[in-house]
Amino acid sequence: MNLDIKIKQGIGEILFDMPVETVVSLLGEPTRVETMDNAVDETTTVLQYNDELTLFFEGENPVLSCIDITNEDATLFGKEIFDLGEKEIVKLMVENNYHEQDVDNEEWGERRITFNEGNIDFYLEDDELMSIIIGK
Repeated sequence: MNLDIKIKQGIGEILFDMPVETVVSLLGEPTRVETMDNAVDETTTVLQYNDELTLFFEGENPVLSCIDITNEDATLFGKEIFDLGEKEIVKLMVENNYHEQDVDNEEWGERRITFNEGNIDFYLEDDELMSIIIGK
């Protein structure tokens, strides 16, 4: 599977706004499916593929809106992103014209670096990248 992260687009062949059926036809059956009710009387369908990829589908006719990536083979701008620490991640994003960032320490211990203009969050623990969340 192609794990090239495309900011605001998706990962590999998996693109935002794809319906559940299309994603399942590309990735196969998920290891886990969950349905959650959110605050605005909508449901979110969550497909989890092992502990490597979690996909979130929202809307009346659910389409892909968010991806949580933990697969260490993922790449971003041609770099194996899980091999990079915080400084290298920030440098890579700035080199690719994503400058504005917010940094926050989460109560569960991870450090989150958000690039709002790219709708991407990096979660690190002890300078090791743990997950990436991208949205459209």
